[in-house]
This record gives sequence, C-alpha cells and structure tokens, in this order.
Amino acid sequence: MRRAHCVLTLAVLSATLLPGRAGGQQRAALSQEEEEQLRDAQDPSQRIEVYLALAQSRLTQFDDFRKARHDPKYDNGGYLDKVLEQYLKLDDELKDWIDDQYGRDGDMRKGLRTLLEKGPQQLAELRSAQQTPDEYSKDYQETLEDAIADLGDTLDGATQALAGQEKKFAAAKREEQVQAQDAKESVKEVKKQQKEEKKLRKKEDKLQKKQGTPTDPDQQD
Repeated sequence: MRRAHCVLTLAVLSATLLPGRAGGQQRAALSQEEEEQLRDAQDPSQRIEVYLALAQSRLTQFDDFRKARHDPKYDNGGYLDKVLEQYLKLDDELKDWIDDQYGRDGDMRKGLRTLLEKGPQQLAELRSAQQTPDEYSKDYQETLEDAIADLGDTLDGATQALAGQEKKFAAAKREEQVQAQDAKESVKEVKKQQKEEKKLRKKEDKLQKKQGTPTDPDQQD
C-alpha cells in the first residue's frame, strides 16, 4: 500500500479524532458547481451527504469508463487511476469534516446514518471492480486497494462517531428535560407561594374589618 490509512478508534473518539490524512494534502478537483454545493452545505449532516454524492459521482464515472470502448492511443489506465485518486481525496475531506465536527460537537447523526447506509454500497462497487479486472487493472490496482481500505476505515470511524454522538446528545437531551422540569416546578412553586400570600392577605383583611380596624393607612388618624 502506498497510502497510510487512519482508523478512528474509540480511544481517539474519547478525546479528539485523528485527521484523515497528514497536513498539506491536495484537495479533490471539483467543478464550480460542486464547490458551491460544498460551500452551501454548512450543516454538519448536509455536508456529509454532499461528500457522499460527489464520491458516488466519481465511482459512477470510473465504472462507466471501464465498461466503455477505449481508444488505445490514450492513457486509459492512467485516467481510471486519476478518477479513483479523486474518490480517495473526497473521502479524505469527508473524514476531515467528521473529525472537525466531532470535536466541535456538531450534530452529524443524520449524515452519519446516511454514510453508514450508502457507504457499504460504494464499498461493494469498489470490490466488484477489484473482482472483475480489465485490461487496465494493473494501472489502478493499488489505488483501488487504497480506496477499499480507506472507505472501510471511514465506515468504522463513522460507526464509532455515531455511537459517541448518540450517547452525548441523548445525555444532553435528558439534562435539558431535567432543567425544563425543574423550571416548571419552580414556576409552580412561585405560583403556589403567590396564591398562599393572596389568601393570607384576604384573611388579614377580613380580620381587620371584623375588628373595625381600617386597612387603608390613609383612613387612620
């Protein structure tokens, strides 16, 4: 393998997540429309879903080209390798986004569930390409192996990140419910005290009237 793969472990999740790749990595080559899609997706889960869609577009491009007829004068194997490299870079960026949002407590639960639903389908596509070699397989074999391992790591990390967030946000929700209940009880207690004070004032007023004592200080000489 010519690339190092990072697995997001439970030990790491208890603090902060490791970055998907070493610093200084090149970003995936995106069209202006794709850049806008990412820029507009500021919600943690939405950004995950956009990355998944972009990665799927690269896989579809890769698969369609493998099935097409090719002009031998072109570097077809090199092209397939570059498409897979773009897939890997998108997966790296996805992993970095998950790392960053996990550390910021960004709620990614919806996006992580989508990743764990669609990621295995992409993994199946990659493995299918590995199991059905073509005349250019030797040109992209290593990158394909990397893509399979890389996506496997991403899915492992997403599974653990989702578990961590489910626990964290469930605890936060319980705390919020407790605080809401405490606030409700406080309001009830204040109303109860106000009601008791009102009853007491009425009782005092009745007693003063019965004794013939004016309740209005201005009426007293």
